[in-house]
Amino acid sequence: MNRLLELRDEIDTIDRQIYDLFAKRLDISCEVAEYKIQNNLNVFDPAREEQKLEDIAVRSDDAFLSQGMVELFSQIMSISKKKQYRMLAEAGRVRQNDFICVDEFDFSDATVVYQGVEGAYSQKAALTFFRKMNYAYHVETWRDAMEALTSGHADYAVLPIENSTAGSVVENYDLMVEYDVAIIGEQIIEIDHALLGLPEAKLSDIKTVYSHPQALMQCDGFLRTRPDWEAISLENTAVSAKKIREDGDISQAAIAGEINAKLYGLSVIRRAIQDESNNKTRFIIVTNKHIFRRNADTITLCFELPDEKGSLYQSLSHFIFNGLNMTRIESRPIRDKQWQYRFFVDFLGNLRDDAVINALRGLDEETTGLRVLGNY
Repeated sequence: MNRLLELRDEIDTIDRQIYDLFAKRLDISCEVAEYKIQNNLNVFDPAREEQKLEDIAVRSDDAFLSQGMVELFSQIMSISKKKQYRMLAEAGRVRQNDFICVDEFDFSDATVVYQGVEGAYSQKAALTFFRKMNYAYHVETWRDAMEALTSGHADYAVLPIENSTAGSVVENYDLMVEYDVAIIGEQIIEIDHALLGLPEAKLSDIKTVYSHPQALMQCDGFLRTRPDWEAISLENTAVSAKKIREDGDISQAAIAGEINAKLYGLSVIRRAIQDESNNKTRFIIVTNKHIFRRNADTITLCFELPDEKGSLYQSLSHFIFNGLNMTRIESRPIRDKQWQYRFFVDFLGNLRDDAVINALRGLDEETTGLRVLGNY
């Protein structure tokens, strides 16, 4: 036991030396930052970092020690950069964005577009979020909704982005990047799927069921009890209900919200057939204006990273170091860029916060294609 205490004392002595040396190194990094501010230089110098880590890696024949030193110095350089980013921000060298802060949104004259037909969950989300609006209409696809914003035919669009059981609607992440829009709000809708058929239809009559792919996935447990049924995907749950009415085929049924039974003259054959009782879908509200409310507390952004060791870790460290709570991350492959990915991140904060400004500054230098997709 005495030997253990002696060894710990030696470690404490070495740690104090490391502390003092790191503090001295950080002071010199501050001088470097001052030089960069005066000469309008970037903090991040990837070529120098790569060379320095290569030199460190070959200093020892001990593979474990070599890898440990590379990790240690990667962290040291990362902390140094974050200090320099903070100094640049204090000197007014901040990442500029074109988002305009407003006290409140005025939806009284708003035209809102959603995908699907009357009775779609997107319509319910629109009616719930926009309690006062001028007009709401539906289009066939999510891309059509984005085009309506671009053309000026709509002021806001309602898009599903995530379901609590089926996961993300990845197509809408891609559309957010393709179109110059911004998220200004979100609406969570409880999803309660029912099996709908013609008024005279019974469960034993059904041979084919139609619905949106995610709705079919959310009702997988129920459908597996009917292995003789054919499940066919359509673009929307309400569209599926409308098809049942129009086809007039007693062997067909739709999985959709019960409201569609009343809208399209159908009967409810079976209620609440989803696998999870707590099934909810998160919808985002987007517009072609870059605006956010003064009390907004959630930010969504995206950035691109190469498939290289440590690149994601380094980018996420900017949230950790600035004390920002990241609530969601999603990755998507980048078209025409093999093995490269775009990451979508939700975190808590406001674009006016110092911590957010510092994090965005670091991400702007160390990632590519950084875009703020909304503060809401």
